[in-house]
Amino acid sequence: MSSRFGPQHAPAGDVGAALMVIDSRLKEIHGSRAEPDPEQQELINNFTASMDTKQANDLLDGAGTLIYMFMTWLRQAHEEHGKDVLEYVVPNLVGSMRMMPKSVRPEAIPTMAGLVIAAGTGLSPTLWRKQYGDWTEEEMTALEATALLLAEYINRVTEDPDFATRLITEALSRLDDD
Repeated sequence: MSSRFGPQHAPAGDVGAALMVIDSRLKEIHGSRAEPDPEQQELINNFTASMDTKQANDLLDGAGTLIYMFMTWLRQAHEEHGKDVLEYVVPNLVGSMRMMPKSVRPEAIPTMAGLVIAAGTGLSPTLWRKQYGDWTEEEMTALEATALLLAEYINRVTEDPDFATRLITEALSRLDDD
């Protein structure tokens, strides 16, 4: 039975922009610098500040699409080994977010866990979240952290620091070819 929260009913959003933000953060984390690159941070800040409401919503939808795509890949990878993706990914994600109190407010963690569970069960995280109203300010950084942590999890599982980014880039390329 099809759900009204299925990914076929969800806007994809600006996946490219969302991926650019996540990839930039991944490179920042794994770079040789102990501090964030101020130029890169300024570029991201200028990029997000220049957005109108529609573009900002497209970026949020794009982040939801990334989460869905990451969880779909993780679900398939875990199922190949007879494991439940939610059993492994959700506790890891929640534990990581709890260690980030300056970036992720505690009240946002249950929502992000819900997004990941929705995606892990084949639902659109964006549509699942929208049933509760508009995004809150506290959830913005938490949403970015969720996508980032999932990408990092994939990169660790594959032992390839660029795998998650390449996974999405190749999927977008296939869409362009079709």
